[in-house]
Amino acid sequence: MKKRKVKLMDEEFSVIGFGCWGLSGPGSWNNSSDEESIKAVNTAVELGVNFFDVAPVYGFGHAEEILGKALAGKRHDVLIGTKCGLIWDDQYRIINNLTPESVFKEIDDSLRRLGTDYIDIYQLHWPDHNTPIEDTMEALVKIKESGKVRHIGVSNFPVQLTLKAMEYVPIVSQQCLYNMIQRNFDSYHATALEYRTEDEIIPLCKENGQAFFPYSPLFQGLLTDKSKGGLDFDENDVRYNNPQLKGENLKKNLKIVEKLRALSNKIGKPLSQLAINWLLKNEAVTSVICGIQSAHDIEENVASLSWEIDDDMLKEINQILNGG
Repeated sequence: MKKRKVKLMDEEFSVIGFGCWGLSGPGSWNNSSDEESIKAVNTAVELGVNFFDVAPVYGFGHAEEILGKALAGKRHDVLIGTKCGLIWDDQYRIINNLTPESVFKEIDDSLRRLGTDYIDIYQLHWPDHNTPIEDTMEALVKIKESGKVRHIGVSNFPVQLTLKAMEYVPIVSQQCLYNMIQRNFDSYHATALEYRTEDEIIPLCKENGQAFFPYSPLFQGLLTDKSKGGLDFDENDVRYNNPQLKGENLKKNLKIVEKLRALSNKIGKPLSQLAINWLLKNEAVTSVICGIQSAHDIEENVASLSWEIDDDMLKEINQILNGG
């Protein structure tokens, strides 16, 4: 397994990460099962994957519980990143909440569900503009000093808010939407994004020695061979709420995907591996947060490391992505 590290941390991250949204259970993803999820985590560890990215809101606590169960006895062999800032009520309505009171509760809930006494990277999941960032960061400093958290990171944060957070504690990582097609997108699942990944976030990570974790690297399955002819999911699948996977948006995106698929077929590699290797060609990418639902998924993703994109291939890919 290839690994990368950044200036702000001593830890080395496997370049293939494990995105745990797929561990949320059948209520969130079609064709998901806890048994297969645990098998996928165990397979990942065996293949050298050491970074697992999860969040409380994934399956409303379920993904953290499944990850904790799967990693029992392996905790010190891996790095776990989880998040705070998205909470839900009895009707599973989600709200942004980064108040100190909520953050103090969330960290303890996450530790309990994960079956651990520390988190490697605790990430602010989304901004909460109703809570002063100063209040949130002061709470996180206390949590870090308590030993419950080793590092602090941010996810989906605009540049200026990240810079403000950095005044209180080192921000070691940033996690943002980024894949071959969604490079500077202004929304995700109909939620406005206050940043542009390629133009703003990646340069900021380079400048400050921060890790960069791209999420949705396979565009929720669109950049895989499963998407030939479109994706098959129903209203019980989280992708049902992604407007980029419906109607005219889907048709537009599929036109690009089919050109990329033709290239992947020409070189005899799965489309997913082409998408992953395109990301890894960028040295600013620390670990690609691949969404996983099965052991086969992680095996195929790790197999990406058996080859690399050369400069001629990169030029051909970028011509496709830039409308050529």
